Amino acid sequence: MASEDVKSSESAVSKIVNFAEEAKLAREEIKPTSHAVLSICKSLVAGGVAGGVSRTAVAPLERLKILLQVQNPHNIKYSGTVQGLKYIWRTEGFRGLFKGNGTNCARIVPNSAVKFFSYEQASKGILWLYREKTGNEDAELTPVLRLGAGACAGIIAMSATYPMDMVRGRLTVQTEKSPYQYRGMFHALATVLREEGPRALYKGWLPSVIGVIPYVGLNFAVYESLKDWLVKAKPFGLVEDSELGVITRLACGAAAGTVGQTVAYPFDVMRRRMQMVGWKDAASVVTGDGRSKAPLEYTGMIDAFRKTVRHEGFKALYKGLVPNSVKVVPSIAIAFVTYEQVKDLLGVEIRISD
Repeated sequence: MASEDVKSSESAVSKIVNFAEEAKLAREEIKPTSHAVLSICKSLVAGGVAGGVSRTAVAPLERLKILLQVQNPHNIKYSGTVQGLKYIWRTEGFRGLFKGNGTNCARIVPNSAVKFFSYEQASKGILWLYREKTGNEDAELTPVLRLGAGACAGIIAMSATYPMDMVRGRLTVQTEKSPYQYRGMFHALATVLREEGPRALYKGWLPSVIGVIPYVGLNFAVYESLKDWLVKAKPFGLVEDSELGVITRLACGAAAGTVGQTVAYPFDVMRRRMQMVGWKDAASVVTGDGRSKAPLEYTGMIDAFRKTVRHEGFKALYKGLVPNSVKVVPSIAIAFVTYEQVKDLLGVEIRISD
């Protein structure tokens, strides 16, 4: 009898232990899921904040770049960076320097959020496939693989928010002399849909896709590769305890931005010009105030390249490059650093709340 009691006690204890182990395993299975959700939210918020801050900081240069890209070659109003900024200030005031920035931020916040999140997810997927193929569990992403992850992220983010970019381009080039005024992003979207159809919202999409591959891809590849090299080589005492300072990361971001934008810039010019095609009552800077030839119509990307070079020369493919260079270096640098700083901040808050 006593032995039976002992056996039943042992059985009860065994069941309790089993239940405890199962509960522990269940908690361990749930925990990574909750952390994964938090990680996703953290990446999306950090990417959105990084995009909004960086674009607002360089909004005047961004607007001037677009004006230089699309202005009628027969009626030049903006002839350089300094002259162009002075002209905008004189004719439109302080608000003119930031025209279109609200729409740009409305576009760039989700764009950056999707881009950074897509890059992290693409990097993880590519790294997993790379390790599976090589059989090396300690393998790391190479610059080429980072380039691929960055290109995937850029295409996904750009495609998701392209209609907003299209109307932002038109809002940006509006001046007081424009015959018809879009009142804002939603009014512009509705007007384009009504007058030109839904396909018009994706004018210039192809050169954007082609251009975004080297632009975003090289940005991420150069930035991450420079960081890895600095951490491993530790040149000039720039690295302490395997951590890069803010200034060093800014320099890495600046180098990444310079390389990416130089390679992809002609595609950006074609994108902007194609976005202006078919615009009824177009902005005066595009039509030349009606005193000169209207802008050329383009049937596609190749036609746009051919006509631009034929009528304006090869240099036209790099119109606005100077203000864009001045803009893109701090913009990319600020975006990367803000992204990492916000992620660190959110990470601290999550640990405290736990």
